[in-house]
Amino acid sequence: MILITGNKNKVKEFEFILGFKIENINLQLEEIQSIDVEEVAKHKAKSAFNILKKPVIVEDTGLYFEELNGLPGALIKFFVKNISLEKICSLIKENRKAKTITCIVFFDGEKEIIAKGETKGSIALKPKGNNGFGWDPIFIPEGYNKTFAELTSEEKQSKFMRQEAIAELRKKLIT
Repeated sequence: MILITGNKNKVKEFEFILGFKIENINLQLEEIQSIDVEEVAKHKAKSAFNILKKPVIVEDTGLYFEELNGLPGALIKFFVKNISLEKICSLIKENRKAKTITCIVFFDGEKEIIAKGETKGSIALKPKGNNGFGWDPIFIPEGYNKTFAELTSEEKQSKFMRQEAIAELRKKLIT
């Protein structure tokens, strides 16, 4: 199996949770425009398999703002790339509730296995913290008073959406 990502932090999280090294390839895949992480991940997994002709694992994570009816979802990476985290925080005026969903898809040309994890939380008033990547400085997981970027690597890799999805994938691959 090959993990398809250009994000070395995601590779580290997968290896930490799985407990072993995983082969990684960074492919520039066309990403369909959807807020649904499952739809995006399934498309990327099939595209990656068609290029490599080997079993692949693809992960996509979205950040869903309750006040914006689920936007930006899987499109969050484009928001982060094109506007500042401060501006993203300012989009939310009243209801700061949010959730993040990770969808991991294994695809070997025939068999497709889908695993998901979800973490509820809220959007910070302003970005905080330096430990993490992407939108980590603006998401505060439920039960915490600090953002993902303020958590230690051990705290972040212990019980959130990606860990939940990886554990589910591992279980489904074994059975």
